[in-house]
Amino acid sequence: MTAGTGAGASAGERELLTIAHRAALAAAGELTARFGGKPAEVRSKSTPTDLVSAADLAAEEAIRAVLARERPADAILGEEGGASDGAGGGDSLRWVVDPLDGTINYLYGIPQFAVSVACEDADGGLAAVILNPIGGETFAATRSGAATLNGEEISGTGCEQLAGALIATGFGYDADVRAAQGRVLTRLLPRVGNVRRLGAAALDMCDCARGRFDAYFERGIKPWDTAAGSLICTRAGLVVRELAPAGVLPAGILVAPAALLDELLQLVDGPAPDSI
Repeated sequence: MTAGTGAGASAGERELLTIAHRAALAAAGELTARFGGKPAEVRSKSTPTDLVSAADLAAEEAIRAVLARERPADAILGEEGGASDGAGGGDSLRWVVDPLDGTINYLYGIPQFAVSVACEDADGGLAAVILNPIGGETFAATRSGAATLNGEEISGTGCEQLAGALIATGFGYDADVRAAQGRVLTRLLPRVGNVRRLGAAALDMCDCARGRFDAYFERGIKPWDTAAGSLICTRAGLVVRELAPAGVLPAGILVAPAALLDELLQLVDGPAPDSI
C-alpha cells in the first residue's frame, strides 16, 4: 500500500505525507493484529452505543509514537488521547488523527474501517492519509497535489442529477438526534437515487473522492473524522461544506460535486421537520 503524492506536491508536503503514511501503517498493524478476535477492554464513551476498545487505544499510541519521533515540535489532536501541544509552540503544525474510524464495524468483524491521519496549519490541510488495512487501500492527498488511491490519481463523479445520485451518510449516537436524522432521510430519499450507510466516515469520504459515491453528508462528526477526508475530497474536485447546527441536529459536513451542492443543502441543511 503506497500513499503516492500526485502531481504538484511540494517537497515539504511530500515529507509530511510520508510521515502520515508511516503513522497510519503503524496504527494499521495494531488493528489488523487484533481484528477478528474477541474484542478486548471495550467500554462506552458518550452513550452506550459509542464504544472504544483496546485496539483504538493501541493504534493511537502507535501513531503518537511515530509523530513524537518524526515531528516532536508539532501538536496532536487524537480521538482517544485528546489534544497535546508539541515543543514548537504556536508555530508548530497540528496532526489530527483517528486511529480507528469505524469502531463498531471493527468490533463486529465487519471489514469497513480505516486509520485517518492529517497534518494541518492555520490555513487547513497540508497532507492526508486514510488507510483501509483490510481492503489494501491507501488514499492520500496534499494541498498542492492530486488525490490518489494507491498512488493513482482519483476524482469524484461529477454527477449533475440529484435524482440519480448515490448518497452516503451516517447516524449519531444520541436517540433524539437519530430520530431527527430519520426525518431528514424521509425528506431526502424520494429525491435521490439511493442512500447508503456503511459506518466509517473517513471511508465514505474516500469513496466520494474515488467516484464510488456521488455525495456524502453526516452530522455529529468530529475533526478527526473529517480532517484527512476533507483534503482528499477537495483535491479530488469535490466541494466540502460545513453544516451548521439545526435544532437538535449537531453540526456536520457535506461533500458533493458542485452541480449537486445547492439542491442537497436545501434537503439536509435545515432543521428536521417534526413530520413529513
